[in-house]
Amino acid sequence: MVHFVGVEAMIKLVERTGLQNFLTGLCGAIEGDFKRWQNFEKTPRIASHSSVGVIELMPTSDGDHYGFKYVNGHPKNMKEGLQTVTAFGVLSDVSTGYPILVSEMTLLTALRTAATSAMAAKHLARPDSRCMAIIGNGAQSEFQALAFAAIAGIERIRLNDIDRAASRKCAANLAGRGLHVTICPTSQDAVSGADIITTVTADKQYATILTDNMVGEGVHINAVGGDCPGKTELHRDILLRSGIFVEFTAQTRIEGEIQQLPENYPVTELWQVIAETQPGRQSARDITLFDSVGFAIEDFSALNYVREQALSHGIFEELDLIADLQDPRDLFGVLGRGSSPFRGPQQPPAAA
Repeated sequence: MVHFVGVEAMIKLVERTGLQNFLTGLCGAIEGDFKRWQNFEKTPRIASHSSVGVIELMPTSDGDHYGFKYVNGHPKNMKEGLQTVTAFGVLSDVSTGYPILVSEMTLLTALRTAATSAMAAKHLARPDSRCMAIIGNGAQSEFQALAFAAIAGIERIRLNDIDRAASRKCAANLAGRGLHVTICPTSQDAVSGADIITTVTADKQYATILTDNMVGEGVHINAVGGDCPGKTELHRDILLRSGIFVEFTAQTRIEGEIQQLPENYPVTELWQVIAETQPGRQSARDITLFDSVGFAIEDFSALNYVREQALSHGIFEELDLIADLQDPRDLFGVLGRGSSPFRGPQQPPAAA
């Protein structure tokens, strides 16, 4: 039997663990795997693009376990009452090739994205950062706010979205969670006085969510929404003023904000900062940019973390996904189990 964590089980896991503890635990799992980054197989995600969205596979392995995530991104879905992003993941045992976990990853992707963003800010933002602006208040925004509160010390959130209903939704969901939340009429108002700026918009286009004059010295930018070819959020001039940090450079060159820059433009991979082989922020006046597109190692970490929590709390189902054979050579024989085996056409009795 294969362990299965569906949506209901994921909700129960987060409730049992506590959202803040779940996010900090997830952050710790991702950070631990970033420290052993060189142990993993790495490849840009395999993407199937259409005129309305993208479907992607994100695989990796550390030699003991293999994991992948299936995820889509369809901004037009919102108009049809559907989610922009949905996902599921699989974790397998490399020694046998058998899957050991199948999990929903729509919720888990939002949780791991937020945990990764806050982990990056812990290493790149000014230590005294307490105020964050969030531009784009859709499905990811609350996760980002709460992860930054739990992991990076954020106390005040300034919200802006072109759809004010989205900002009201986000503010209502954050009520009573220890954050001071303000809805701002413009993105310029939202970033005023912010130590960290998170951009997490959904439109698949070359957009300018932040202009150069909106970003002052010392700010850390958490650029989450630019995550596929032809989709960006920042004016190019901001990139030229920033120290740029990425997950896997080969993938970010294709999908991130740095698709606006020459292919040889210098960037630093975040794992190098975490492993202390490269510097992060070097002064309080630096502008740091985490050009986040999401990478398979983060999903691998999340799947392993969920498996540990699911087994610890006994919150999972079992999937009858792999045929259980008494003789591993006799796959056909399983078809007759529990019923009369197929014997073909009836033959007349032999003559006496």
